[in-house]
This record gives sequence, C-alpha cells and structure tokens, in this order.
Amino acid sequence: MANKILIVDDEPFNLDLLEQELSDLGYAVVRAETGAAALTQVDQIAPDLVLLDYLMPGMNGIEVLQTIRKTQNDLPIVMITAYGTIDLAVEAIKAGADDFITKPFDPEHLALVVRKNLERAKLRSDVQFYAEELGGRHRLVSGNSESMRQVLSEARKAAAARATVLLLGESGTGKELFARSIHNWSDRRLKPFVAINCAGLAKDLLESELFGHEKGAFTGAHQLKKGKLELAQGGTVFLDEIGDLALELQTKLLRFLDLRIIAATSRDLEAAIRAGLFREDLYHRLDVIALTLPPLRERKEDIPALAGYFLERFAGETKKNFSGITDEARDKLIAYAWPGNIRELANVIERAVVLGEGPELTVHHLPARVVGAQPAAVSDEVPYHDAVNSYRRELIVRALASARGNRATAAKNLGLHRTHLMKLLKALRIT
Repeated sequence: MANKILIVDDEPFNLDLLEQELSDLGYAVVRAETGAAALTQVDQIAPDLVLLDYLMPGMNGIEVLQTIRKTQNDLPIVMITAYGTIDLAVEAIKAGADDFITKPFDPEHLALVVRKNLERAKLRSDVQFYAEELGGRHRLVSGNSESMRQVLSEARKAAAARATVLLLGESGTGKELFARSIHNWSDRRLKPFVAINCAGLAKDLLESELFGHEKGAFTGAHQLKKGKLELAQGGTVFLDEIGDLALELQTKLLRFLDLRIIAATSRDLEAAIRAGLFREDLYHRLDVIALTLPPLRERKEDIPALAGYFLERFAGETKKNFSGITDEARDKLIAYAWPGNIRELANVIERAVVLGEGPELTVHHLPARVVGAQPAAVSDEVPYHDAVNSYRRELIVRALASARGNRATAAKNLGLHRTHLMKLLKALRIT
C-alpha cells in the first residue's frame, strides 16, 4: 500500500508541483490549502507524512505544526518555505519539525527527504512494536501488596532520573524485570537495554563481554569486538549479580559509570566490602537509589495475580486450554513458602501447563512439594498479638484469593460483616 502524504500550501501552483512529483514517486497524495484544512485531513486520513508550508494566511505552518504535536509525536512533518534562513529552520525544528526544505525545491532532494523521513518513522514504529512484543513476555506483574506498591513508586521516580539504581533482594524476586521496567519507563526506552550476568561467565569472558577486546588479545580473538558497555550507549546496562564481579573488573567498571547503570545482587555488599571482595568506592557509586524487592513469602497476597498471569502467558504460548485455577490449587500456592520466589512460581505454572490439560489448573497439576505445603507454623517465641495477627492475615488473604478479590464475598465466607473486614484489611495493611 502506498504511503499517504499530506501536502499543505496556500498556493495551488505549488501544490500541483508537489503532487506531480510525489505521485510519480508512487505516493498517495492529499492536498490542503489552509492550516485548518490540514488539521482536518490529519484527523481524517491519518497521513504517513506531512509536507507543510511555512508562510500561509490565517494559521501559519508553525501554528499547524504545534497543534499537531499536541496529540501526535510520531507523525513525520517536513517544513517547506521560500524563506530558507537558519533562524526559520531552528524555529521549525524547535517546534517539532523533523526536517526542513526550501522553495524552489530540487526534485531529487525532495525525494530523498521524503524517503528518509518515512523510513525513520517506520523504524520508530518497528522498534516500538518489538518493544511491546518483548514487553509482553517481560511485563512486570507486581500484585497489590503494600510492599510492592512502595517499591514500584520509588522505581518510577528513579526511571525519570539518570541516577544509578541498585536492586537488592533474594534470587528470583524479579530484579531483571524491574530493571527492564525502569528502562521502559525512562526516556531511554527506544535505546538498547543490555543485560549482563556477572556470575554466569568466567572472568576473561566476562571482561570481553563488558569491555570488548582487540584482535589477537587472547586465543580465539580473531577480530576486534566492541564491549556491551560501548554498544549500550544512550541506553541502559543491567549488571545482574554484580556482587560476583571480580575485583579487577570492578576497577575497570568505575570508568564507565557515565552510562545509565542498573545493578542487582542477592549478596550483602557491605559484608563483601568488609571481606575485601567488593570495592567500597564502586559500592557508593552504585548505591544512589537502592530498591529492595521483597521475597514472595512476604507478599502472599500477590500470589493469585502472579499465578494467573503466568497461567495466561504459558497457556497462550503452548496453545493449551487453561482458563483458571481452582480454589484448592490456589490455596496450595499461597501456603507454599517459595524459596525460589517468582522464578520458582513461574516454573511451577509452566510445568503444570506443559504437562497438564485444562480448563482449570488443579492440585493434580502441582508438584508434591507445593501440594504438601502447610501454612507456616507459629513459633512459640512469637509474641501473642503478632501470632494472632499473622494467622488472621493468612485467613483473610486466603479468603480474598478464594473470592477472587471480592471483599463482600470474602467477608461472607469468613462470617464477618463487610465493615469489620474493611477495618481488618486496614489494620493488617492488606491491600
């Protein structure tokens, strides 16, 4: 299908010239002789590119451009004028124009500018599409627990800044997903996101991955290779398990912290510093915004939402007919301690979908360690009120999960008035 180009000029002769040239190049051309008509056409035909005259009576080209940019940032707009001064070009670009050509125009230059801006717009569209496709698999599903809502709020604030972020927490708590989300919330979202596992490679190979190498630097180095830190210019580098990074590489890394770095570790870095295994200066460079992701056992109210997300995702990937989780299976998922956190939960749901048949995921689809799980026993050393609150919380979370979040139904099943349940939810900080 031919690209649609809207040409806007108050002089019919100029419109005729432009229409002839662009039609010969295979484009579908739509004309507008005023700024108001141009805005109407933008809404009605959704052009792929706009060629916009600068000097027109009534609404001039800059005013039309500014109006379009209030609602559309991705539509390529090229300004055309007979008054081709640097000042006008700067004004147009500042107002949001993608390019600038002067009258009388050269046909070859016009063709080049139009083609270049259409290709650039397609590239932006493709990048956005694949980012959304990838984001579907790497979507951050956090649940509604108070602890995660707090971390999410801080992460969104961090995304708007250039500061280094240090993600702390147990293995499997979703640190890479958080890093990807921070990147996608930032103004770097269309630039590279490069993830490097500092614990997954031998030192020499990791050094090559991070910093690159010259041809012949070591056996097997047959050509020059750029490091991922260089390739990620303008984007985000995620250094997972940075606590396992060798001391020599920590020293080299200090020189690259003008990039946007998000680092993560499940180790106690302060203890590693005391043991001489981690550089204190690097730690303080990384520890600008530190976010601690809570383990899944401390946010059990999020388990139903997470399990439902993974069920939908894996059922879609495998074309299996799974549409829900039985109450009994959901209770078992909530009762289990999840030492492997979200990663373990994802693996359990994927196993159930791959090996089982729908339409519901039942306890028969779950591994024995999950089916045999019991609600955590209360220690004799726990103070009375803490023990009571812990048990009340467990009962309410399970009731809410069974009622699929419906508080009125949960209250009825617990034998409580809805107003009393609401007070308990607030007192126990269950959201």
